[in-house]
Amino acid sequence: MIALLCLGSFSLTAQIKTPQPSPAAKAWQTVGLTEVTVEYSRPAKRDRVIFGELVPYDKMWRTGANKNTMITVDNSLIFGKDTLEAGTYAIFTTPKNGKSWDVYFYTDTENWGTPEDWKEENVALQTTAVVSKMSSVTESFTVGIDNVQMDGAELTFSWDKVKAVAAFSVTTTEAVMADIKKTMAGPSAGDYYKAADFYLSQKMEMNTALEYINTALEMRGDDPFWYLRRKALIQAELGQYKEAISTAKLSLAAAKEANYDNYVKMNTESIQEWSKKVK
Repeated sequence: MIALLCLGSFSLTAQIKTPQPSPAAKAWQTVGLTEVTVEYSRPAKRDRVIFGELVPYDKMWRTGANKNTMITVDNSLIFGKDTLEAGTYAIFTTPKNGKSWDVYFYTDTENWGTPEDWKEENVALQTTAVVSKMSSVTESFTVGIDNVQMDGAELTFSWDKVKAVAAFSVTTTEAVMADIKKTMAGPSAGDYYKAADFYLSQKMEMNTALEYINTALEMRGDDPFWYLRRKALIQAELGQYKEAISTAKLSLAAAKEANYDNYVKMNTESIQEWSKKVK
């Protein structure tokens, strides 16, 4: 009886794992400052005629097997004059019996095969891949990010003796130049504010914190109530209660004008507390 129970338990819980005929794969590449990841499945040729038979010409193809082939980018990719914004997209293609494929980046990624209800509004971008014939056979369908340069690369689809290439560019140079200009211009008001706020939170370097918050206020020029609140707290931490009260009153007035009740309450309470400490 025990043996039968054990056998019954085994039959309910045991699982046999077998390899997928079209195994999952991932292509990942940094292009300039942009990360590009493609997740897909790799069907094999297995002595079949691929394009024109298994994959018909002039008909939309899932571009792989199983769940959608998906591309994820953390910055924009530029195909010709069109821009694919950062995000995750399904890739569909229409192979043609000639020298090009149509390539679609589709916002709905939850499909097996092609969508039953194709919606043009879900096409984030459509581009063209240039096709070339290869002398050797690619047995398993392969998606790659090749010919990588600082400002661009090629999204490639290879299977059998066909290779389709969609070139794209990225805005590396523009991003680096903007970063250089920002860095060389020196810290911003927000940078000084964050530094002062950190010193305040750690109760350290209070004189430097006061210097930084004053610099932040000078650079801003508009005395926002949350900047003034931090200055008042720093002054109080330094024992400068008269100055802290004056600054808190400025923050209070600005917070009232902005209808920011929380800062009104905090400043009112601080003024009352610090007034007791003024000699």
